[in-house]
Amino acid sequence: MRATLFKISKNRGSVRAAGPLTFLPMLRPAAALLLCGLFLAGCDDKPTASPTPPAAPASVAPRPIQARWWEWAAAEPEATNPVADRTGRQCARNQPGDVWFLAGTFGGEVRRQCTVPLGVPLVAPALNLVGETRQDCSAFMTGATGSVQVDGREVRLDRPGHEAITFTAGPGNPVTRSAGETSGMGCGLWARIDPPAAGEHLVTIHGRSGTFEVYVQYQLVVKAGASPGAA
Repeated sequence: MRATLFKISKNRGSVRAAGPLTFLPMLRPAAALLLCGLFLAGCDDKPTASPTPPAAPASVAPRPIQARWWEWAAAEPEATNPVADRTGRQCARNQPGDVWFLAGTFGGEVRRQCTVPLGVPLVAPALNLVGETRQDCSAFMTGATGSVQVDGREVRLDRPGHEAITFTAGPGNPVTRSAGETSGMGCGLWARIDPPAAGEHLVTIHGRSGTFEVYVQYQLVVKAGASPGAA
């Protein structure tokens, strides 16, 4: 069995990934998203109308979890990249704090050990891809299968058909192979896992699309005081 893969091409192409770490080859540069704002008024000595009430601040849409995961996966150069990591030593790199990402591999089977802070949910792709078009996602997801288990219990997988995402990759990363903004259509099989109880847990990730297959095991130690984002 194999682990996660990414597919990334410089200006046109796609990126794929899978496993507790999900990775794929190739992505492409692109545009951005979101913002927000506000207002105030006054009077003179004549009777005046009531001041215009302040405009309600625009709500900010939550950033897609796929975009956040890809940005995390593509942040580090190969030597410290959690997707290229064979042991779990790099699993805490750049973790955002409100969620803990798990990764697949660029191919092959891998087993990792990782310490995770108590009270934080986990997100893991069994398979994932960033493609240039909806058709890339459609072809990748046709016949795609996957599973994520926590201590032998199956986790329900989300299956977004395609979603426009934008993220920023770091220099020297092995995921996109180039730094800067990347955009495309994201899709895959995604597990969202409630915060595990303190103690040891085994997370197993397996996914397949066509000839691509990933298999990853994470031996997790969940404890209070573990630092998200530690190097």
